[in-house]
Amino acid sequence: MHEKYSFVTNWGLKASQQDVWDAIYNSLEWPQWWRGVHSVFEVQKNDANGINGIRIYIWIFFLPYKLKFSMQLTEKEQLKKLKGVAFGELEGTGEWTFIQHDGIVHVQYNWNIITTKKWMNTFAFLLKPVFKFNHNVVMHWGGKGLAKKLGTKLLKG
Repeated sequence: MHEKYSFVTNWGLKASQQDVWDAIYNSLEWPQWWRGVHSVFEVQKNDANGINGIRIYIWIFFLPYKLKFSMQLTEKEQLKKLKGVAFGELEGTGEWTFIQHDGIVHVQYNWNIITTKKWMNTFAFLLKPVFKFNHNVVMHWGGKGLAKKLGTKLLKG
């Protein structure tokens, strides 16, 4: 049986919406600034609309384990929304939204997935709080890394 997880991450950055968008959209560059992102590989390029590409992500967490999964970008609303489908060791959806208000870009990430690794599902009753903690730490690293990349401060996240 697969264990379900839903996470919501919010970042606030005093930066241009275009710069924030570009940094998130260009996930091949995440390992350069996002601690915890071990590597990203492009398997299939995006089409002419900038979607349907597939990338493999390998993450390393605060507590030592690795996750490897693929994401296919399925929706793109320029400067406003990115949505993708995950498959592999995690399955589900991830959605980024971007709203600029008073010079601050508010970024929200909704991550709704199930785990497919047997050990993660077998011990989920014990490890679910650990997985949540790791997710939150890695997302905080991402917010801080993005702020540093853009020469600003992470206002929330």
